[in-house]
Amino acid sequence: MPSQRDRHSEWPQADRRAPKLSSPTYAVRAPLADWLRTQARELHEELGPYTLLDVGCGRKPYYPFLERYAERYVGLDVPGNPEAELDGFVEDLPVDDAGFQVVLCAQVLEHTEDPARAVSELSRVTVPGGRVLASTHGVQVYHPSPADYWRWTAVGLERLFLTNGSWSWVSVAPASGTASCLAMLFSIYADLAARRARLGPLARPLIAALNATGTWLDGRSERMLSGPGSMPANFHVLAVRA
Repeated sequence: MPSQRDRHSEWPQADRRAPKLSSPTYAVRAPLADWLRTQARELHEELGPYTLLDVGCGRKPYYPFLERYAERYVGLDVPGNPEAELDGFVEDLPVDDAGFQVVLCAQVLEHTEDPARAVSELSRVTVPGGRVLASTHGVQVYHPSPADYWRWTAVGLERLFLTNGSWSWVSVAPASGTASCLAMLFSIYADLAARRARLGPLARPLIAALNATGTWLDGRSERMLSGPGSMPANFHVLAVRA
């Protein structure tokens, strides 16, 4: 019988849980994986075994981080996803009020037609004292899959949550800093150019160098992470239901 570690390594989309430095979206994927791995454990310490709703679950790439702590894991996605237990949209979740202790909404809000209503729905389906874990872009290239509507600043995202739903506490943190974001943008277009020239693997050392440099530069100054002039690629939101 395979070990838990083996099963997790075989779970789909391992590249999202452990992205390589040569990944063009390393600035988004690596911090998100680290954050969710940590949150999964810390929420278990606070709440015990929890019920979890994964909104916009896709192929459930972060399931291996969470399933060991969740007594019930339910994936929800748009109709047509065979991996999801429920069909629906974040603006109108087919879930009872206060149905889950933890609600995950990773890289979904930028694709919603009505983010205010979506945040209200995330609040509605969370038990009082429960947690919502959300992530979304500050900066990213246009990626209609199927639609791409929104980008945020930290204060804009905080306002989105505080003015929609019922929360006792909201924290918005940049996932990475300005240098990592610039490295990501250069990497995406370098990767695209190499693929079009049918030289895809040749871009990987350059992308790895860009990501390593961006991470190093971000670590040298807090100004790279937040404040005037900063440009984070992604944000992590932890919200506590009132």
